[in-house]
Amino acid sequence: MTKRIAVFPGSFSPFTKGHESVVLRALPLFDQIIVSIGINSSKKEYFSIEDRIKWINQIFQDNEKVRVMQYKGLTIDHCKKHGANYILRGLRNPQDFNYEMGIAQTNYSLSPDIETVFIITEPIYAHISSTLVRDIIINGGKVDQFLPDAISIDNK
Repeated sequence: MTKRIAVFPGSFSPFTKGHESVVLRALPLFDQIIVSIGINSSKKEYFSIEDRIKWINQIFQDNEKVRVMQYKGLTIDHCKKHGANYILRGLRNPQDFNYEMGIAQTNYSLSPDIETVFIITEPIYAHISSTLVRDIIINGGKVDQFLPDAISIDNK
């Protein structure tokens, strides 16, 4: 039987409670979830790749079904390299759906054997985005309520 392996791609800068919830809720659906941090050389990330990998590994340290890695290039190529037949994405709102639908359709055109699976964000986390959390951090605000317990960011 083929293993059900999903790649959960993103920049995860930072990884929020919403991201954590998507992974936890998707775990029963897959044999393995690879949280994959995309590297975009033209984009300056606020948090180092090492910090993001460390944080996500800490969150899921007790779950052998979750792996964390970085990648560069097309997500579809990353999936093929690691035997993933699914791409996992979280949807917070209709704007996310419209954006993600185009990406999912393009990925399907490139590789119809890799399906995109959407998990609707829990309402309690629907307002949280990495961009907003990063903005709060940059401006010295408190973000503990938006981050998994394993992540502690000292921005004071």
